[in-house]
Amino acid sequence: MKDPMSSFIELGLAEPLLRAVSSLGYEKPTPIQAQVIPKMIAGHDVIGIAQTGTGKTASFVLPILNRLAAQKLDHVAAPKAGSRAFTTLILAPTRELAQQIADSIRDYGKFMKPRVGLVVGGANPTPQIRALAAGLDIVVATPGRLLDHMRSGRARLDQTSQIVLDEADQMLDMGFIPAIEEIMRKTSSKRQTLLLSATMPKPIRALAQSFMVNPEQISVAAVSKPADNIRQEVILINQADKGERLVELLAQREVERAIVFTRTKRGTDKLEKALNLAGLQSVGLHGDKTQGQRNKALAQFKSGARKILVATDVAARGLDVDEVSHVVNFDMPTIAESYVHRIGRTGRAGKSGVAISLCDNSERGLLRDIERLTQTRLTGSPETSMRGPKSGNHPTLPSSKPPRKKSAHHKASQEGASTNSRQEGAWKTRQSNSLERRRPAREQAKQSQRV
Repeated sequence: MKDPMSSFIELGLAEPLLRAVSSLGYEKPTPIQAQVIPKMIAGHDVIGIAQTGTGKTASFVLPILNRLAAQKLDHVAAPKAGSRAFTTLILAPTRELAQQIADSIRDYGKFMKPRVGLVVGGANPTPQIRALAAGLDIVVATPGRLLDHMRSGRARLDQTSQIVLDEADQMLDMGFIPAIEEIMRKTSSKRQTLLLSATMPKPIRALAQSFMVNPEQISVAAVSKPADNIRQEVILINQADKGERLVELLAQREVERAIVFTRTKRGTDKLEKALNLAGLQSVGLHGDKTQGQRNKALAQFKSGARKILVATDVAARGLDVDEVSHVVNFDMPTIAESYVHRIGRTGRAGKSGVAISLCDNSERGLLRDIERLTQTRLTGSPETSMRGPKSGNHPTLPSSKPPRKKSAHHKASQEGASTNSRQEGAWKTRQSNSLERRRPAREQAKQSQRV
């Protein structure tokens, strides 16, 4: 019988890493791992284009640890970096992703015990400063907080000879490119660089050309294609009716864990509160929460104490939670690529998943953008939008966009005084009840467009 670890052995990984991989239950490398690991071990600069959920974190963590294992066997060739210094830097766009990378390093390096530091914003800087002062092997950081430590003299990069830029396109979206350029200029000129990104916009290509030397480019699973094991659904619905429909979806379907994506931080807070009032145990996650609050929210979601996570796009990439059975787009994403990242939170590790998008008429253009990107016709189920909200016992949830305050004239027109303008001329006293119900939704859609 063939050794199940033979494929990892063929990648040239050190024995402590093979033991760690085996203990974690991995039998063979994913495509991105099989291609990136040998290139990094050989010392090449690498550009990797891959979605989340493809095993890309291990594709750079394992060769980083393999290099460290080799250096520890040759103390002359690899002296310690010294106080405030470190040999390897991994940059990530969010605190959550940085934390998960650091956890992965500890998991894969459990038989090596590397010195790993986490340097992120929203957390007390004092423990970070102490760890940096002691000297580290690997630092996982968000760009802003690392720059703070560099400028205050608490961190130096003159000994950093290996750097990873993870989720580079998201760092571009978040405005981190100037910070990354400043950081890169402070690293050793003799460095190995790995750049990982789901997409390759021009600024990212320019960044690669500026700081990489003859990089090997590896592409696995284009961002425009969601995983085949994710069933995608679109429900065409009025914005005002989304809340009630969301409660019905989360309450009636067999939901193991669900992530609900909203467009704004305020919308996240309101929706979290309303879902809890509806008896659906939920927790919110967005950029204005402290690191402690974010850690607590993720811990509750991962443990199952809260089955529903309401989040902005801060959680769309790098969120590593098993058994997410459903993803719901309460608000359609304004960037088509974000749709793929959002729904990629389900259907992981070969399991099936369901992605549901609630699409208001004002969001139809966003839906068309997604269909063009994915080259998929998403079937819309014209539910509440065609017949007004369903009656039920669920409390009304807030719309992500606040409704317009009704004027006295508007109230009068609802009661039948509807001849004051051309637009309201059709709304007469004896209109059918179904049309009467649709009027507030249309007013809501117009207001949403203005907002």
